[in-house]
Amino acid sequence: MRLLLKILLLLLFPVFALSQTRRQIDSAYLMLQQAVNDTVRMNACSMLGGFYDDINIDSGLFYCNKGIAIAEKLDFQLNKAEMLAFMGWPLMKEGNYPEALRIISLGLKIAENPSNKKKIGILPKWQSPEIYQRRVVGLLYAALEFLYFYVGNYEKQIVIAHEAISRLETAGDKVNLAGVYTDIGDSYLKLNNTDSALHYQQQALKYYSTFSFEDRKFEGGTYSSLGMIYEQMGNMNLASENYKKAVQVSVQHGNLRHTGDAYLQLANLYQSSKKTDSGFHYAKKALETFSLGGYRKEEAIAYRMISDYYHDQGNTDSSFTYLRIATFLNDSLSRIEKTRLQEFQVAAFNQQLELQQQEQARIEKEGRQKTIAIIALIAVFGTIGFLLYRNNLQKQKANQTLQEKNTQIEQAFRELKSTQSQLIQSEKMASLGELTAGIAHEIQNPLNFVNNFSDVSKELLDEMKTELDKGDTEEAKAIAGDVIKNLDKILHHGKRAGDIVKGMLQHSRTSTGQKEITDINALCDEYLRLAYHGLRAKDKSFNAKFETDFDVSLPKINVVPQEIGRVILNLINNAFYAVNVKAKQGIADYEPTVSVSTKKVGDKTLISVKDNGNGISESIKDKIFQPFFTTKPTGQGTGLGLSLSYDIVKAHGGEIKVETREGGETEFIIQLPAV
Repeated sequence: MRLLLKILLLLLFPVFALSQTRRQIDSAYLMLQQAVNDTVRMNACSMLGGFYDDINIDSGLFYCNKGIAIAEKLDFQLNKAEMLAFMGWPLMKEGNYPEALRIISLGLKIAENPSNKKKIGILPKWQSPEIYQRRVVGLLYAALEFLYFYVGNYEKQIVIAHEAISRLETAGDKVNLAGVYTDIGDSYLKLNNTDSALHYQQQALKYYSTFSFEDRKFEGGTYSSLGMIYEQMGNMNLASENYKKAVQVSVQHGNLRHTGDAYLQLANLYQSSKKTDSGFHYAKKALETFSLGGYRKEEAIAYRMISDYYHDQGNTDSSFTYLRIATFLNDSLSRIEKTRLQEFQVAAFNQQLELQQQEQARIEKEGRQKTIAIIALIAVFGTIGFLLYRNNLQKQKANQTLQEKNTQIEQAFRELKSTQSQLIQSEKMASLGELTAGIAHEIQNPLNFVNNFSDVSKELLDEMKTELDKGDTEEAKAIAGDVIKNLDKILHHGKRAGDIVKGMLQHSRTSTGQKEITDINALCDEYLRLAYHGLRAKDKSFNAKFETDFDVSLPKINVVPQEIGRVILNLINNAFYAVNVKAKQGIADYEPTVSVSTKKVGDKTLISVKDNGNGISESIKDKIFQPFFTTKPTGQGTGLGLSLSYDIVKAHGGEIKVETREGGETEFIIQLPAV
């Protein structure tokens, strides 16, 4: 009798729990219908947008948009930012990554603006505007880190997730902290770090264990993640136990996405264990659940699993029907997702450039403010001097004259330093502008490789499935080996693209003067190619041959890479300019050539940049390292490039010299200490 009662309670508990979730949604609907003002109506829409996050994507987006419109009308900026965060999750779950990035970035811009701190609706008595603002900022960072998880950038997701944790902790928001810990664990699992993945999922469960029922809506996702960790570790019993716990918890809270995910994981587990009937059962359950929530990508996976089951049972008609649906969904979603992922990558890249430009504008503004303060201070001292002059005419006259001279000298010196700093920064930004087109060209190659190898890998995986269905495991293993090689190539070219962007950011960033162990060969090769493609992009008629001769035994040396990179880039740009000028003179059989080489001589590292242009005349050879001296036409050069290069090399304890003959070759040689 007691056993029967326990079973009855277990069966009725999910129904009771679901009714609680339903009551929460009904309560929000009732609040919306009976709202006496726009503030109450906005809060109801915000609640519904949050409730529908993992239940129905379209409904979640509908209520978020409705709430945002009211917030804009009332000028409740922080409430708008919170609902923009709520919108981010359903947008990324339907694969609209560029729009999710735009929405979240807009939310952060609003939430981090101090002037918006009090632009909010009515808050609970226990929550201050400051705490609410911190919570909204933390929520937006949580949405941003989840977006980077969705697009597969797990390293960046982990970094942003820790930013979200620091902000959510200061706001005391434990509910969203639990979700962020789960996300970090999922990223570590994707990176095959099961120990760290397990640690963060267990941290998330500790938080969930302290929450009330209504705050445990996403707990099922944590149990699903634990199941995947144990499955990867080979512990199928614990994996199955956690997947079933995920189903139970997610059903209790009406969370369709996590319920469907858990069913799908159980189906995978049972199919891999040759328990095909159980696998089929859970695949059908997953399909039903995902269909209710509008999760089309996951629907396609469930359709394919059901097709595989019917195929194994010899039911070719049903297998073909489900396979056709899965293929249609996959093809349409893959095209959309590929396009949106590319759009997201471009948007993220542009956003990073915009942030750099904003930082540069902030620095320039601070510089102007300091200059104004100095001028004001000088004016005050001038007034004091004038008053003293009136009290003691003779003595003050002499002193005033001296003071005026000193002031003029100091002012002239400050203006000279300010002008020099601005010109130096202009020279650096000009070189960055010249590099931009080259960077765009260089980064396109690894991106093309990534796209091509991804397409090939997808085709190989389809072939592998076919061979596995045939039972030809040897051929499947061979195909798997090809896929692994392709993934290695994708990783290589992805890192290559990252290195190019990192190099560009380092070039544009103001140097900290911190020396690093640097591969000079790689530095020379990078800037040679970027400079060449940058010039080609600016002038389609430009063409030149470039050669390299790098000493493979050259040891890495301790330099400031941004600064030495600017020197190398300046010399290479000058060399290409020289050969281009000579090429336009129409000399027969002339082939414009630029050569870059390195070698170690004793305790020195030598870098050579040589061109076969018109050379440098003896009359100006001694002037080329002087500031503002240039042989280029007006508007095409500041005359600071070689002067800055000379100063940078000297600061590194080295020297730079030129060997040339008029009408012939020119070679610039940089000598740097080898240690």
